[in-house]
Amino acid sequence: MKMSDLIADFIGEMLSEGGGVAELQRKSLAAQFDCVPSQINYVIETRFTPESGYLVESQRGGGGFIRIVRVMDDKQRTLLELARGVGGRLTQNEAARLTRALISAELLTPREGQLLLSACSDGALAEVDKANRDRLRAAVFRCAVMGVTQV
Repeated sequence: MKMSDLIADFIGEMLSEGGGVAELQRKSLAAQFDCVPSQINYVIETRFTPESGYLVESQRGGGGFIRIVRVMDDKQRTLLELARGVGGRLTQNEAARLTRALISAELLTPREGQLLLSACSDGALAEVDKANRDRLRAAVFRCAVMGVTQV
């Protein structure tokens, strides 16, 4: 296992034990792993990013620290990644298949899934011409799934 992986796993454990918050001192963590402090910076900057669901604060100086806060859980992160992965077009069948998979994986409740299916149905989008319906459906699906992550 690479040093970066070991450090990231250690910080991940600190986050779990701390209820989603970890405070650390770069210098002492570097000493613990027998590496340079910039290695700690690298791990934090690449593994604990806002896109990955983390907020990082730092205070420099003698008593300085780095605080990492998990702002998204795994469910939210998975839904966000899925929403970002939805292409520019989505058929009603594709939306239904994805929605059923999300319900089966317990990433959406059955009620959320039913609302999503209704919003993405051809009936709901009947006012939009067929040439643009799949594009609008993809946008609605993406926004709805991203909205679930905000709850």
